[in-house]
Amino acid sequence: MSLKKFTFNVKYKDKFSRSGLIETHRGKIQTPAFMPVGTQATVKAVFINDIIKTGTEIILSNTYHLMLRPGVDRIINAGGLHKFMNCKLPILTDSGGFQVMSLSKLNKIDKEKGAIFKSHIDGKEFILSPEESIKIQKELNSDIVMVMDECPKKTNDKNLIKKSMDLSMYWAKRSKDSFGKNPHKALFGIVQGGLFNDLRQESLKRLMEIDFDGYALGGLAVGDTQKEMFSVIDDLKHNLPTNKPRYLMGVGNPSDIIGAVKRGIDMFDCVLPTRSGRTGLAFTWKGRINIKNSKYKYDNSPLDEKCENFNLKNYSKNYLNHLFNTNEILASMILTLHNINFYQELMKSIRENIKNGTFDKFHDHYINKL
Repeated sequence: MSLKKFTFNVKYKDKFSRSGLIETHRGKIQTPAFMPVGTQATVKAVFINDIIKTGTEIILSNTYHLMLRPGVDRIINAGGLHKFMNCKLPILTDSGGFQVMSLSKLNKIDKEKGAIFKSHIDGKEFILSPEESIKIQKELNSDIVMVMDECPKKTNDKNLIKKSMDLSMYWAKRSKDSFGKNPHKALFGIVQGGLFNDLRQESLKRLMEIDFDGYALGGLAVGDTQKEMFSVIDDLKHNLPTNKPRYLMGVGNPSDIIGAVKRGIDMFDCVLPTRSGRTGLAFTWKGRINIKNSKYKYDNSPLDEKCENFNLKNYSKNYLNHLFNTNEILASMILTLHNINFYQELMKSIRENIKNGTFDKFHDHYINKL
């Protein structure tokens, strides 16, 4: 049986917001979509089958972390990342560029060799070139592959951002050449250029000349304000290809998602719902709840009365407050699952409102509430 080709189609539009469908040989992905982060071949504290039951249709994993631990050879030995982590969903893998910048020790960038860095785990030296990043992602058997890019720390130095953007464009071309042609998988380019509109536009133009299956916006959510981030998307939304998915990397604050969808973004990922779940912060339709707060000690109401999935509303704030304050593992499990479920409920509501032509009303009601 032949594998299904990677495709994307916009189904509904409401001004710039749009709802569509990505089809892969592993399954369909309704957009706008949120991808829970399974950095090290697991979404922390949640079984993969429960993640699927939340309505999640794609997850993200990471090249940098997996090449360090457990090592690509072990994943190849298991038959690829999907079999290794018992995941039937499509998987998008980040190239590792951001983690090289943010986590590794004594990293050095060489235009030809790539990123030369020491592991944040044991100090062992690695070299990650665009070709090596693509090779690893292919060996992981990723469904959506990201090009290798450089992610500079936030700076107002335009010359530095320009130099970094030029390097990312050079590496994008090398990534595309290394990826070759595979209609059953997708390769996304990454638009860089900091907060400078002319550099962002140049980056997008050069990526479109190379031609990718989707286009991501990188280098945001690294210290910039929401206003600055929305300004970057506003500047690009008229020129991004309408027939390709648009992915805002590393952005997962609910209000950021709602505002970015209004500007035409299709895909999101972030550790926020899972990391928050492990530290006692719950996302609900009425706003955020810090369940460790003593005011919940005698509150026997559920976190979110609207939540019907997993019988999660059977767990009271009183009980969850107790679990967190006694460091019980179940606390992280329940709240992480609750948050992922909330995020997928949010994405479903966004898609329904786009379909019904009521997204602006939804946006205005929730943009400052969640």
